[in-house]
Amino acid sequence: MRAAAFTDLIGPDGVSIVERPDPDPGPGEAVVDVDACAINRHDLWILEGDSAMVSTEELPFVSGLDVAGVVRAVGDGSHVEPGDRVVLCPNETCGTCRFCREGPENLCAAFSLYHGGLAESAVVSADRLVSLPDSVDTTTAAALPTAYMTAYHMLRRADVEPGDLVFVPGATGGVGVACVQLADVLGARTIGTSSSSSKLARLDDLGLDHAVQETDPDTIRAAVASVGKPDAVLNHLGGPYTRVGLDVMRRGGRMIVCGRTAGSSSEIDVPDLFLGHKRVEGSTMGTQRDLERLVDLVAAGDFSPEIDATYSLSETGAAFAAMAERESVGKLVVTTDD
Repeated sequence: MRAAAFTDLIGPDGVSIVERPDPDPGPGEAVVDVDACAINRHDLWILEGDSAMVSTEELPFVSGLDVAGVVRAVGDGSHVEPGDRVVLCPNETCGTCRFCREGPENLCAAFSLYHGGLAESAVVSADRLVSLPDSVDTTTAAALPTAYMTAYHMLRRADVEPGDLVFVPGATGGVGVACVQLADVLGARTIGTSSSSSKLARLDDLGLDHAVQETDPDTIRAAVASVGKPDAVLNHLGGPYTRVGLDVMRRGGRMIVCGRTAGSSSEIDVPDLFLGHKRVEGSTMGTQRDLERLVDLVAAGDFSPEIDATYSLSETGAAFAAMAERESVGKLVVTTDD
């Protein structure tokens, strides 16, 4: 089978198409013939050598978390059958700790993520596969696991309710778009930022209520204040935007942080934090139940994940180049149809 492997950790030019043996499933595993696999900034960080998860000694490395396709073969003890259309929840957990037993599973002390979807076939844990109804195609499903599962879990952690005002800095990235769309599904209002007017215009049709074309933290602070005090901030950027989010949200507001795209450290006003009874929480991915709920919402027609472009497996390097250049709005998906 073919795979789009990272053969050098230098960015998009480090992707090569390689041949690998067809996988066989072990006990509790399934082999999925991959129709589509979305890419994420997590993959790009690995490809750029900006992740401690993968070193040069592990090359060639096949990344890809968001797998959707058709089950080809199963091992003993698998609950799925050949021919099933599925999407993978990429969470990897120990299965025995307190959080695996009682939930939420993404707090597992040994939490990790699946890699291997940027290939024609992938061997996965069968109990992490979510069945797809006929109304949800595999390309659409591949857009859901990382970005939309992360956004949905953030909204739940922030206790967002109908009528709430939600601030989403960096609203045109994969997680940002997902936050805007899912907040709209919940009946919340949103403020989103971007440097691009054309990208923000695309969010109008996806439910964004207030667009702020700006990247300067001070200007964003003033623009958000002119709209109102957000009940919640969904922050996938980190860096200086953490301070902005804390400054603008209401007393008792909630900020959920899931990323570091704009920086891995933030400065905060500690008195404002405790005097304002504000809450800041970290969040990583979501739960398999979150993914199941998202599939149900798509099947019901409540929303459809925004897919900016699809690329063939041989064009995986170009897909990462587009991500690195921040050209896209929403998800980029690699398909195995060449």
